[in-house]
Amino acid sequence: MAEADPARATEAAAVTLPPSPEAQQPDRSWGRWALMLVVPLALMLGGWLYWQSLQGKVSTDNAYIKQDMVSVSAEVGGAITEVLAKDGDKVQAGQLLFRIDPEPFRLQIAEANAAIAGAQANVIALRNDADLTGTDIAAARSDVGFAEARFERVRALREKGFSTKADYEAAEQAVIQARERVRQAEDRQREARARLATGPAVPGVNPQVAAAEARRANAELSLRRTEVRAPVAGRVAQADRLQPGQQVVPSLPVLTLVREGSTYVEANFKETDLAEMAVGQRAEIRFDAYPDLVLKGRVASIGAGTGAEFSVLPAQNATGNWVKVTQRVPVRIAIEGNSPRRLIAGLSSEVTVFTGKKRQN
Repeated sequence: MAEADPARATEAAAVTLPPSPEAQQPDRSWGRWALMLVVPLALMLGGWLYWQSLQGKVSTDNAYIKQDMVSVSAEVGGAITEVLAKDGDKVQAGQLLFRIDPEPFRLQIAEANAAIAGAQANVIALRNDADLTGTDIAAARSDVGFAEARFERVRALREKGFSTKADYEAAEQAVIQARERVRQAEDRQREARARLATGPAVPGVNPQVAAAEARRANAELSLRRTEVRAPVAGRVAQADRLQPGQQVVPSLPVLTLVREGSTYVEANFKETDLAEMAVGQRAEIRFDAYPDLVLKGRVASIGAGTGAEFSVLPAQNATGNWVKVTQRVPVRIAIEGNSPRRLIAGLSSEVTVFTGKKRQN
């Protein structure tokens, strides 16, 4: 076998051998420097873009759907006899919700009617009473005339010496007694007229009759109130106690009506966001329950106090044990247009208000 050419072997070795680490070092150094510069620049650019995205708007996820609610209670007590509404039902204003046993109030009306009849009969009896007609007065005045005539005869006889002192005094006493009977009869007549008199509060109606009629009107009102109707249009909620046979206590709520068309959002914004907010600004509302739903709204009002100020036990910071906490102020967001999905009171939402102003940091 012929020997290989030394020049060719050297050339082949130069082609197949990899480059030395010293030859690759400059490329790796430039890569590290590029990475060290790009990452901070990317972070700064991302922060700047995020800061720009916050300009002209403020947001909060401390927001909830609110709806006006009316607590419905009965104005009279009794047992429920009929239920015509249940949880979730949509009712109109004036629609019958349930009935209370009306029988006790019908008996009260019958009792009041009897009292009216008794008072009317008493009025008739008073009008026909002798004290009112003056019969007793006429008789008493007749007795006075007779007593005075007899007294004059006895006095004439006494002056002539034909009568005793006892007869004279007896005749005089008879006149005094007859005049007293006239006075008593006149007093009885005035009293009878007073019992028939009417006052300025109910002119032309005897007070006893008026009182009995008032009792009847009250019983009739209570009878009408045994039918409890919806005061407003809305949806029935919390009607678990609305069961036949359940005893109803006056003024104790038995169900709640969630009023239709009263939906709004109460968003609790930080106090540091209020400087940029004003009534009428445009808002955007998103809901946790409906991720794809976005509704438009407007700032309707800004609360007059923070949530802590209206709490049952407001914080007392005058004790010295005080930590500054960023307060939140309720802002009412009116929803524009109709929602394609049912909005339920209490659902969580996220509100963004477009202030049109740059934030000062």
